[in-house]
Amino acid sequence: MTATEQVPATATAELYFQVQQFLASQMQLLDSGRVAEWAATFTEDGVFAANAHPEPAAGRVAITAAAQAATDAYAAKGIQRRHWLGMVTVEPRDENTAAVRSYAVVIETPKGGQAAIRVSTLCEDLLVRESGHWLVQHRQVTRDDL
Repeated sequence: MTATEQVPATATAELYFQVQQFLASQMQLLDSGRVAEWAATFTEDGVFAANAHPEPAAGRVAITAAAQAATDAYAAKGIQRRHWLGMVTVEPRDENTAAVRSYAVVIETPKGGQAAIRVSTLCEDLLVRESGHWLVQHRQVTRDDL
């Protein structure tokens, strides 16, 4: 690192805890089928992009529709999905913005069947604090197999 390069800001323990709690709550909403509540954790103009999807879902309405369609399809097949996030890093940008990176493993369990890891991904979020709550402004999910 040269003298002119800046060291990224590190998160305080409190910020790191807030982000961990946010991510855990958010994934539990999705995995329990509470799609509208999950989508409400994105800003109104939020973006959900993934290398597995041809186009990003832009805006809370589009994010809700896409997530509901996927949730309904898995429910129709009798598959329970669980998202396991780990290796979380938090880089504060300012008082109300943070860049967050995590690894996500998606586990699928068919009714009466054996659980299996379906995908491994990198998740990159830009979180913003609005009215005292963290929300996703932009999420990029990159599957390792694509």
